[in-house]
Amino acid sequence: MKRFLCYALLLLWGGVIYSQTEITTNELKEHIAFLTSEANAGRYPGGAKNKKIVRYIQQAFKDAGALPLKKSYKQSFKAQLRTEKEVVDKPIAKTWNVIAIIPGNDPELKDEYVVLGAHYDHLGLGGPSSKSDKKNTIHYGADDNASGTAALLEIGEKLVSQKSLLKRSVLLVAFGAEEQGLLGSKNFVEHPPVPLSQIKLMINMDMVGRLNDGKQVYMGGAGTFPNGVELMKNLGEQCELNPVVHAGSVGGSDHVSFYKKGISVLGIHTGGHPQYHTPEDTLELINLEGERLVCEYIYRTILKIATTSYKMHFIPQD
Repeated sequence: MKRFLCYALLLLWGGVIYSQTEITTNELKEHIAFLTSEANAGRYPGGAKNKKIVRYIQQAFKDAGALPLKKSYKQSFKAQLRTEKEVVDKPIAKTWNVIAIIPGNDPELKDEYVVLGAHYDHLGLGGPSSKSDKKNTIHYGADDNASGTAALLEIGEKLVSQKSLLKRSVLLVAFGAEEQGLLGSKNFVEHPPVPLSQIKLMINMDMVGRLNDGKQVYMGGAGTFPNGVELMKNLGEQCELNPVVHAGSVGGSDHVSFYKKGISVLGIHTGGHPQYHTPEDTLELINLEGERLVCEYIYRTILKIATTSYKMHFIPQD
């Protein structure tokens, strides 16, 4: 108790920001609640609402102590938005990826990177990607992908608290316009802020908020780096999860953009559900404790790769 009080006084008197050392359901819930709020109207690319979400993510990175990679956390790009097939002139929106770095400490390995990513956008009021017959209705996207964005912020914060252990550097990336065709991740790999050859693994979180009663976590791409399948199974068991691990099955989200550039990937999710791409994908259905367990699993994965000299090279999959 005395130790805790001393720590609290240091925070109050010293004005120093310390990264949180634990991933909590309360903070996961707070992040998802903000992202899925009525005011954010489904997180569609472009406009004032998109800017507000980007500012929120930037501030979360800053508060955690994750640094901008260059002078800014933002990587801007223009997204051609999906419309009904009969629309000829597709609208263009300016949007952003949000990027932060937690630098490694090893003289050589610090120039190698693990990318942890999640897309923050969703469908707005529906549009051609909606699975619902409800027109002009907010699609909240709590699982897809407020859950992944919240996980990114929480895992990033915990990684900062352990930054002295890192040999390799970690990039935290919140991708924009994934729902428009993986546009944020495509822009990242076409205009990479670090050499692609130095990115040793990309872990993507897309829909990680609906862990089932069997505690099954699904992933593709574990065979794209040495002993990946065994590693992910073993770490899953340590976290009391039941990982369903595929060596290949690389597809469906932002990690695909990296895989196509010859970069090892893991695409992690907790499975599909009837609320996918409908207005019913809401916070009330998120398994917050389950998501916390998934975050711990991913955190331990990053520690294994980034705090050791784990041999990494790309292994293509059929």
